[in-house]
Amino acid sequence: MVGFARFFARTPHDFTPRASLPTGREGMMAFLPERTAPRMTRVRHALLSALLLATPIASAAPADPIASQDDWPRLRKERIQKLLPQAMARANVDAWVVICRENDNDPLAIHVGCENAGGTAAFLFLKQDAAVRGVALSPEGEATALRDVAPLDEVVPLPRGTNLYAQLASRLAAAKPKRIAVNSSTSVAVADGLSATQRAALEKALTPALRKKLVSSEDLVSEWLSVKLPEEVDILRKAAALTSQMEIEAYRAVVPGKTRDVDVARFLRQRMAELGVGDAWAPDQNPNVQSGPTRGHSHATERVIQPGDFIQTDFGIRVGGMWVTDIQRFAYVLAPGETQPPKEALEKWEKGKKGSRIALATLKPGVRGWDVDKAQRDWMREAGSAPVMWGTGHPVGYWAHDVGPALSGAQQGKPAAGQAARIVRPGQVFAFDGFFAWPDGGEGEQRIIAVEEMAVVTETGAEYLIPPQEDLVLIPSPGPSRPVP
Repeated sequence: MVGFARFFARTPHDFTPRASLPTGREGMMAFLPERTAPRMTRVRHALLSALLLATPIASAAPADPIASQDDWPRLRKERIQKLLPQAMARANVDAWVVICRENDNDPLAIHVGCENAGGTAAFLFLKQDAAVRGVALSPEGEATALRDVAPLDEVVPLPRGTNLYAQLASRLAAAKPKRIAVNSSTSVAVADGLSATQRAALEKALTPALRKKLVSSEDLVSEWLSVKLPEEVDILRKAAALTSQMEIEAYRAVVPGKTRDVDVARFLRQRMAELGVGDAWAPDQNPNVQSGPTRGHSHATERVIQPGDFIQTDFGIRVGGMWVTDIQRFAYVLAPGETQPPKEALEKWEKGKKGSRIALATLKPGVRGWDVDKAQRDWMREAGSAPVMWGTGHPVGYWAHDVGPALSGAQQGKPAAGQAARIVRPGQVFAFDGFFAWPDGGEGEQRIIAVEEMAVVTETGAEYLIPPQEDLVLIPSPGPSRPVP
């Protein structure tokens, strides 16, 4: 888009976002001074339409969010009933144990219903043909509340002082499982919630035969959490549209030579507060705004945005207390008098964008995450890109870096392994980049076009959650005009 409001009436060090910003199409035009509004022509109609037709920002205000926290208990129960049996079958386990406790709970507690544990409780999931039976062994008192909220078939109250692990061992012995998943993992952090003392107590209570059946839950957790229900995908779609719209708003407030990267970040944080949405990752690094050399996952700095800069904003929001986005939008700062970027800058943008399209075309059921990464690496070499250390992409949904197939590994020139060897399945949602990189300045420094979009895997391929960014957002520079060579 060309023509941006002079949002910074004072110096950038006095930057304070407006308490309330206009919304919708009228709001976007109101942001522009009358003399510059007609110049808003630089984004293709597909992207502009997507931004203007997306859920209006006003509708995502705190009183009317994209997703309510009340949605999660219902969707969690549906996930356990519909998706957990499939995941257990794929992981080849017929029992899963999650131990919950107060103050230092398992990362997966909220996914099974024991996020409010007081005394130590055990959640046991037993595969029974095409279904799963869930049983909670809980101290009495908490058990009464669990009956109201836990998405399980049975809640067993245990008198205070009962040996929980002995009760759990008895249940497992009666079920006669072949493989028992527990949350211990060296490669999937959220599947590593069982503490050393909890594991020791569990193994002590089990018979030697049952102890031999303990396996890591990493396969089960990856298969289960990576697949999202259609309603969850719809929530992520709406949240992605809002994320992108907010980034475009922020670029419209940039004044080259005055605005700093940190000012853009503060603008977005103010909008998050106004809209009642949360952070997709650590607040100190969300959003990550970079107008200089690429800094990876980091905080926005005091660097002043200058003509000739690409601006990269990596940003994600959390809605309904559960679902997160991860999207990047790019802008280019025109020199005084320029109406479009230099040819070399446009070529870099187009090459990065094509990498994203190649990744999307490769992303389909049955491929490995590694295969998607490999397709882009081949294009990068053909396009003359410098190497990029980061993987092409990752699952996204409950965390910005969710569990499931990693779209990475090929950059190291090694065979597929670990999360990159996992198979892509319908219902998985990914955030992934289209890369083009070139050296910049100091030793080892580089700049990267990383056209990050979100996509969902369908039965036949994959589709972007929202229309992808087709054109750079163009930011004009103040000053006397000059002829463009």
